[in-house]
Amino acid sequence: MELTKLIKERRSVHQFEDKPVSVELISELLDTAVWVPNHRMTQPWRFVSIQGEGRRKLADIVREFRAAKESDPVKAQEIGQKLYDKFMSVPMFLAVVLQVNDNSVIAEEDYASASCLIHNFGLLAWEQGIGMVWETYPLLQLASFREAFGVKSDERIIGSLHVGYPGKVPAPQQRIPGSERLTVME
Repeated sequence: MELTKLIKERRSVHQFEDKPVSVELISELLDTAVWVPNHRMTQPWRFVSIQGEGRRKLADIVREFRAAKESDPVKAQEIGQKLYDKFMSVPMFLAVVLQVNDNSVIAEEDYASASCLIHNFGLLAWEQGIGMVWETYPLLQLASFREAFGVKSDERIIGSLHVGYPGKVPAPQQRIPGSERLTVME
């Protein structure tokens, strides 16, 4: 697919088909996605995939986390179950885990580089007919969620990628052309 078309047609997908995604294909896509600018070549990332029955642990954590925020027990159960079902409908979770760097300049460079990596992955996946959405919800800070992904104390999850074959592709949202935001100084 032509790059311009691929960039403009990619969408964040929230609804997936009930169809597993090949770990081998995801691994291949990641092998290409890592070819991003990475000042100092720290390559501070690693990836954790959770799929199949492994999703139940995440779904249970989400259900308990959300239900605990609701004072009405009936409503808590309804909301918790809704989120549980939503998490179980995602074929694969792919956590992008970043090594924390105490140097703020390097930490920012690493985050920027890893963000490029996630975008590369999303484009490569879209080209293969796979959709995803990059989630940065508060769960990423939750000890039980981090533990489910095997995240160490000197690491952070910068994105929980929900990955699968699209069940529904959202319509495009208008973008302000970059040329309208361009300032030229001579």
